[in-house]
Parts: sequence; C-alpha cells; structure tokens
Amino acid sequence: MVPYFKTLTDEFSSLGFEVDIQQREKVVSTAIVSAFLKNNSSVYDLQVQGRKTLKIKFEVDTNPPMLFSTEEKLLLQPYSFYTKCFSLPDLFAGKMHALLFRNWKTRVKTRVKGRDWFDFEWYVRQNTALNLSHFCERARQSGDLKGDNLKPGQFLELLSVRIAGLDVNSARDDVRRYIRTPEQLDIWSQKYFMDLARRVRFKTSALEQAER
Repeated sequence: MVPYFKTLTDEFSSLGFEVDIQQREKVVSTAIVSAFLKNNSSVYDLQVQGRKTLKIKFEVDTNPPMLFSTEEKLLLQPYSFYTKCFSLPDLFAGKMHALLFRNWKTRVKTRVKGRDWFDFEWYVRQNTALNLSHFCERARQSGDLKGDNLKPGQFLELLSVRIAGLDVNSARDDVRRYIRTPEQLDIWSQKYFMDLARRVRFKTSALEQAER
C-alpha cells in the first residue's frame, strides 16, 4: 500500500488539501475478531487538513477471499471518474458472513451488532441476490466452514439459528442513534427477520445457468 501514498497525497494536494497518512497498530484479542481484522490486513489513518481536520480510517486486505466480481461506478465529484467496486451480490455475501460469524464480546455479554441486521434488511428490500460461493469462500478463510460449499437450504438453516438467538431489543439500541426515523425499527422482531430470510435470493453461477 505504501507505494501508492505519494499518488494519494499528490491527488489531495491538487485539490488544495494537505494529508498525513499513518499506519495504525492493530490490537487483536481473540481469534474470532482476527477473522474480520486479519493478520494480513493493514490499518491506516488518513488525516485531511482543510477548514477542519478530517480523519479517515481505512483497512487494506492483502489476501482477500476470492470468487467475487466487480463493477465500475461513475462518480461526478470532485470530477468525473469511474471506480471499481464489489458487486452487490458479493457485498451482500460479505455482510452475511459478518452477521453470522461476528462475535464481539464485552466484559458482560456478547455485543449485538444491530447495523448488520439493518444492512441485511436493506439488501433484501433491494432484492439483491446473494453470491453464496463468495460467502463460503469467506467462511472457509475465517475458519467457520470446512469442506464443500453450502447449499441454499443449509445457509438458510444457519441464518434461522442466528435469528432465533437474536436479542432484538439490543439490535435496535445499537442502530437507533444512526437513523433519522427510529420508529422504522418498531417492526423488528424474530418473526420479521425470519420472513426476510425466506425472501433471500441466491446468485446463479454461469455454470449453473449453462446446465439449465
């Protein structure tokens, strides 16, 4: 990543901003957390000096899980350019990997990451198909899956177990402060998330399409 820093600072400089990039030391307390902040990832703080200082944390995974696709998105500010992004089915797969296997712990109890469930709801409402192959590749890399890929029914069974153990009130509390209309969370319940789970679609691979 370091060889790209000069290009990054030059680009900001051309827009009238001074930036400082520093590598952050990682503190990993459990093996499960390290699945999401891996030993082969680097964390950096980027400070942008303008009217006020803006600090941005970014992480670089030098060994990302494979079986994903990308697409180019057009951005118009500060000038027109294309940027390469993960496709939505692969982003959905990454989110579900976090939702199913993330296990952040506090001193008292397991912390519920309500934002995972908020994002899960968003992907289903967008009718986004989930790339199950990429999900399984992520799960194998994090040590949460051994052997062959899961079938859709097996994935939904895992999700159902996760929903059955969800503390819905804690999930609401985690995400409420981030949204303008917290009343939209009133519908959240285990039944609601089970109904969403039944609406999950799965991306069909080119091989599967050819076999049909």
